[in-house]
Order: sequence, then C-alpha cells, then structure tokens
Amino acid sequence: METNLEKARNYVKNHQKNFNPRFRLNYHLMAPLGWMNDPNGLIYFRGQYHAFYQFHPYSKDWGPMHWGHATSPDMVHWQNQPVALAPGEKFDQGGCYSGSAVDYHDQLALIYTGHVFDDPQNNDPFSPDFRQMQNLAISQDGINFTKFADNPIIPLPPQDNDRNFRDPKVWFQNGTWNLIVGSSANNVGRTLIYRSPDLKHWKYFGVLATSTGELGSMWECPDFFALDGYAVQTFSPVGIKAQGDKYQNVFQTGALVGKYDYQNNKFNHGTFNELDNGHDFYAVQTFQAADGRRIAIGWMNMWQTPMPEKLDNWAGAFTLPRELRVANGQVTMQPIKELKGLRQAVLLNKDNFQLENQQGLLTLAGNSAEILLKIALLQQPAASKIGFKLTDQKQKPVLSFIYDRSEGKLILNRYQKDGVRKAAVTDLTELNLQIFVDKSSVEIFINHGQRTFTSRIFPTSDLNLALIGQDQAKIDQLQVYRLAQVVE
Repeated sequence: METNLEKARNYVKNHQKNFNPRFRLNYHLMAPLGWMNDPNGLIYFRGQYHAFYQFHPYSKDWGPMHWGHATSPDMVHWQNQPVALAPGEKFDQGGCYSGSAVDYHDQLALIYTGHVFDDPQNNDPFSPDFRQMQNLAISQDGINFTKFADNPIIPLPPQDNDRNFRDPKVWFQNGTWNLIVGSSANNVGRTLIYRSPDLKHWKYFGVLATSTGELGSMWECPDFFALDGYAVQTFSPVGIKAQGDKYQNVFQTGALVGKYDYQNNKFNHGTFNELDNGHDFYAVQTFQAADGRRIAIGWMNMWQTPMPEKLDNWAGAFTLPRELRVANGQVTMQPIKELKGLRQAVLLNKDNFQLENQQGLLTLAGNSAEILLKIALLQQPAASKIGFKLTDQKQKPVLSFIYDRSEGKLILNRYQKDGVRKAAVTDLTELNLQIFVDKSSVEIFINHGQRTFTSRIFPTSDLNLALIGQDQAKIDQLQVYRLAQVVE
C-alpha cells in the first residue's frame, strides 16, 4: 500500500508544472507546484545548502503540511528534491509543521512540530481545535528521512501554556543541544527553551522571552543565535495592533537584540523591531553559510491576503537569501554576495546626471533586473521627494518608492488596496538603493540593509523604470543589470 510520503512524491512527479507560469519567479526558490509557506530546516550539510519548506502539493491552498525540499551549491541555483516529510502518524496526522535541521553525527536531523487536530476531518489552519508536539526525523543521505520511533520527543508544553506550541529551532552550544519553540500563555506570546544531550530526551529550561501583551498573542517561527557580539531572537508575532506606520501587515516579523546568559537563562534585550517594512515578509529562518555568515530567508507572501498567483494554480515563494549583521543595536539585512553571479547584460550605466521631468529610463524586458541607485541627499532641496517608480506599458503605476525628506520617511506604494508602507529614518546623507525585480516581486535594500522593503506585485506587461524627483535633482550613480533565470 502506498504511504502518504510515496503518494506525495508521486503526485509531485506526475503533476509538476501544472500551472500558468506568467508570475513564476526567475531567481527565487518556489515549490514545483501547489502551496508553499514557511522556510524550514535551512542548513549547510555535506557541501550543499538544504532548504525545506511548508508544502501542500495537492492544491494551491493551504492544507495538511508536508515538508518540501531543495538543494543548492550556492544559495542561488536550486534543485528540487523529493518530498521530505508527509503527515500521517499519530503524532503528526494533521500536518508536519515548521521546524529546523541540524547535523547530528553526520546525519541530517529534522526537528518539527506535529500538528494533531482533535477532529481528524478539520483542515483549518486557524482552528483552535488542535494539539501540538515536537518530533524528530533522521536521514543518512540527506534525502530520505525516517521518523523517530519514540516520537514525540517533546509531547506536551508546560502546564501554563495555551495550545500554541510550535516551530522548534535547534542549535548546539556549550556542549548541549538547545531548542527554542514558539508558544503562548494566557493569550500572550512567548518563546520557551529546552535542552538535550542527544536530540531525543529534552528538559524544559524556562521562558526565554515574552512581553506584557503588546507583542501579540503567539510568537511563531522563533530563531535564536549569536551575531556580532549580541544575542538575537527573531520571530513572527501574531496579533500586534498597528501603531502609526508600524505593524501594518496582518502578522509581523522582527527581532530582539541583547545579551544572553546561558547558565541562568537570562535574555536582556532591547525593543522589538520589524525586519522588513514591505507587505510580504514572514516566518524568517536563519542558518550559517559555509564561511560562517548568518543568512536569513523568509516567506515572500502574507497570510490572509489575496495571493494573485493562486489564479494560476500555485502559491508562495522565498525571499532572496540575506546576510544579517547587527548595527547600532538593530539587525540589518543585505542580499548575499553570491547573487552577483545572476548578472548578465548591463542595461544601463549612468554617473553624475540630473533628472529631467521625472524621466523614464528603460523597459525591464522580462521583469528580471537588479537596479543600483545612489543619491547624495545633501545636494537635494530640503523638502524634496526622490526615488523611483515602475509602470506598465500603458504607464499605469505598479510600484513607487521614495524618500520624503520633509517627513523623514521611506514610502513604498504598490497601487492597490492597502498599498502603502512607510518607515521612519533619521539623518540620511545619502540614499543607496539595491533593488531586485523578479516578475512578481520587488525587494529593496536601503543603505546597506538599514531598511528593507519586500512586496509582491503582479504586472501583466514588461515594466518601465523611471526616477522620481524634482527637475535638476542630482543622481550620483544608476546601474541596471538583466538577471538570469535559474529556477523554473
């Protein structure tokens, strides 16, 4: 009899590319079909990068979660691998939810949340009718995984916990395995920490971080790592209320930065800061590259939004991999250096010129490009607005991005319902933008990652690039590269 895993693998093999490709991305990782969301199990293992992800192969909609899988030599060129995990056991019959991967004695170990609905017919990701537990699966070859016979490895949350108990991230430090997991108590989000000598027997060590309720009711997809002399926790809180320009998405993703005492489990940290100010960045997970860099990848969509690619029978993509650093007490994100290998032709290269009538510059054939724009702001009028815009072939605006000096804000508009996102910035002397356009996505990195904006767009024609600014505004540098297609 065909197992659930065999069924999923065969379905992918027989139905991949069963979609309209018009919005499929050229250089971002996507599932070969169906639905994908959270990055899972990001790791460098035996000379390859592995990326797993939440996956429902049978539909463009969320459903019982499997783990999809892809590998890469460089975090840019990805090859799909067979489905890694499928639900079906008593400890994960409702879904193999998010988790992480570690190298365990030269075996690839996946630690994930088993989701169990009290009603087996339930299929609602936001239903309160569930139990959650942590499980283990191990592979000798990095492709085929065996679930641990004594799962779950953490069967129950602490007694004061609500039902939410998911998304374990595991790492080895100070001679022991550490596990952080998202949870909630009395409708307040928090992270819990466990420790183990062998990945199989875990001891609860206490609450790592929480709030008094201002940071939402549940903390999803937590991560915890050392970076530039600091301890950093990233996570995706559910239920934060909008505050002015902040927290405008349905759910957020951000970071706490501070110092951590491992012996006493004391995490002293600053305030929560969003990692990305666009519309579509969630469930970020990090890992170490082969050379030790801390790399992050997020889900480039957002819950409870339309996701127009569903009309084409697929949904979901990953962001570009981003290198993390800490600067001035905050986490910054920059595109990894390996992405330079995508550059093909130079479409435009201009230095030291002046704007004329918000001039149009060129058409981005195929909507696959990298744009580098550098502007010395001290040379601009004090009340000026300067940036760029993308329009379709009928000159209808698709997306604009400006720095409004009078407001002291970066402003993105993707010209649809709930289209505007803003971020306050101070003391900018230059605007240094690195912009990646990829068919149905735009990622903007400002001043070497001081701010980022990630948003999905869905143009139906090639995009035109134009600059926004007052006449005679001075532009220091503008370069545009056509980027290669490396995924399908």
